[in-house]
Amino acid sequence: MSIALFSDIHANLPAFEAMLKDMDGQKPDAVYCLGDLVGYHIYPNEVIDEIRKRGIATLKGNRDQKVENITTRAESLVESGKNYACHLIREDNREYLRTLPSHIRLEYKVNSEKLNLVFAHGSTRSIDEYILIDTDESYVLEMLEEADADILCVGHSHKPYHRPLKTSNGKVKHVVNLGSVGKPKDGDPRLCYVILTLHDNSSTSIADGVTVDFIRVKYDVEASVVAIENSLLPKDFADALRLAG
Repeated sequence: MSIALFSDIHANLPAFEAMLKDMDGQKPDAVYCLGDLVGYHIYPNEVIDEIRKRGIATLKGNRDQKVENITTRAESLVESGKNYACHLIREDNREYLRTLPSHIRLEYKVNSEKLNLVFAHGSTRSIDEYILIDTDESYVLEMLEEADADILCVGHSHKPYHRPLKTSNGKVKHVVNLGSVGKPKDGDPRLCYVILTLHDNSSTSIADGVTVDFIRVKYDVEASVVAIENSLLPKDFADALRLAG
């Protein structure tokens, strides 16, 4: 079972289209999006429309949630500022964002062993909490136990990693950060998404019970940057794409 997972598109359509082309070639068995479809770029409707057309199960990210408190029209350019990206979103797509779930939970049974996958944007505790590769291990394990998660997949930080953790009873749990499709922050401007593979011998008793592949794909960063520079969005949004930081 191969599962494609991606997050933090942030309305970057050139990156999103490149990811979809690569992902379609991977032929995953299932696809999930962990949120933040919008913000920081000028193509929120195009991204949301494609997600909806494909019927991709999607979580609400913190930027998606922010849209709920912003009106569809800015009274002035000063008011719009960094929120200009939110003002671009059509009302039907705003309604879609408002109704997205906070978490997705999947339960698999492999060799009679239950394997729980939990997807969240920031964490299972908060939509905007950062779970980083060096977040306190005991804290993360407590969260995994609380969520009854053997594999926790998150986004939000835009910094990809796979972190196996051993519990007090010798079981192995996994935390996977997907990185970002539309706004990488790890110094690599290529978009990032994940293929998570469950095998017929997948188990919490072994460290390599699942396979996590981080897929990095080049896209036309400069075309994406120019689109921002020619819009009302702050120019530092464009700089962030170039620097991937």
